[in-house]
Amino acid sequence: MLRTRNFRRLLEVRLLSQLSDGVFQASLASYVIFSPERQSTPADIASMMAVLLLPFSVIGPFAGVLLDRWRRRQVLYLGNLTRFGLSVGTAGLLLLRAQEWLFFAAALLVTAVNRFILAGLSASLPRVVAADRLVTANALCPTAGTVAAVIGGGTGVLVHQLLPPGPLSDAALVTVAAGLYLAAGLAARRMDPELLGPEHHPDRPNLRAALGQAGQALLDGLRHLVRESRPAVRALAAVTAARFCYGVLIVVVLMLSRYTFNRPTDARGGLATLGTALAFSAVGFFLAAVVSPWCSRRLGLDGWMTTCLASAAVFVPALGLSFAVGPIMVAALLLGLITQATKICADTIVQHEVADDYRGRVFALYDVLFNVAFVAAGAVTALVLPLSGHSVPVVVAVALAYAISALFYARGARGRR
Repeated sequence: MLRTRNFRRLLEVRLLSQLSDGVFQASLASYVIFSPERQSTPADIASMMAVLLLPFSVIGPFAGVLLDRWRRRQVLYLGNLTRFGLSVGTAGLLLLRAQEWLFFAAALLVTAVNRFILAGLSASLPRVVAADRLVTANALCPTAGTVAAVIGGGTGVLVHQLLPPGPLSDAALVTVAAGLYLAAGLAARRMDPELLGPEHHPDRPNLRAALGQAGQALLDGLRHLVRESRPAVRALAAVTAARFCYGVLIVVVLMLSRYTFNRPTDARGGLATLGTALAFSAVGFFLAAVVSPWCSRRLGLDGWMTTCLASAAVFVPALGLSFAVGPIMVAALLLGLITQATKICADTIVQHEVADDYRGRVFALYDVLFNVAFVAAGAVTALVLPLSGHSVPVVVAVALAYAISALFYARGARGRR
């Protein structure tokens, strides 16, 4: 696939976009969670998740209508240029020590455009890859993008370690992210405007009418998904459950890094521990890309999905209940592997089962499910997790959730080749 020019260019846009996402998210973590002046709680993390993701969960599905009408190449090009401008403005707000709600508003806009672009990248992939190579493409592209995001986050952590904590280092991180967003936009501009679709339909209404019909169009997409693609529905349900469990464990690791593995006043140490956990997860994401095509050919997509969910039910309590740095890092690696592998399976099933005219809307709904699951995980964890992050019931509950998800998915997929 790497010999194909159009595939390489789409992959380049993804890598640059998600590399800059990682840097930007590191600045958010530094400002909200690891600031020496703040005593962050699970509720603070849940609030940050809600501010950044819930509004887009309302707006996001309407983006799918546009993805099925606008040229997706233009979405990638102009979207990244928009994020460049917003990031520059966010850096200015940090330097001026503007009110916190202004910073969150700017970050919200950057994140909203980011989700729009990720949905467009997923919907565009079948346009540059043969159908029989979609599993491999879905192993390579989202995984490589996630690894790029982790590398970006690691770069952000390194910059944070070199600069004194405060608005200057946070603004420097956001400025680096802005430069990378600009590079991603210029990379998208190199592709042909018509390359990524969607196909032109002269009988489609104009943009104003299309936006007016957006609600009905989304219902049509959901109806198509439910009636014509039950395997895709099962896959979306399973990957949403996995995302919820992953969100809970992310908050646990954040709290452990800040208050248990380091002194509460040691913001640099806490961020470094979190960065190490992310690096182990990146190795897991890479391993998922390596093993998923092989495993899915031998076990089937359904079999590989079930295996991933069931294995998490075993290793999460076996490693997580120690609440020690070493086992937690191994768990981060394995969690990265199974989380990315379930997404590879779900992406491939949705792309195979959903018609091209509905694919943008379905992937936008897919993205909303991801966001809502992550926010719900933060909200639930904020209610039950102590400040230290040390909670046996939470870890056991996550393991049970993985086990139940594996059981229900296996039963629903029984008899399907």
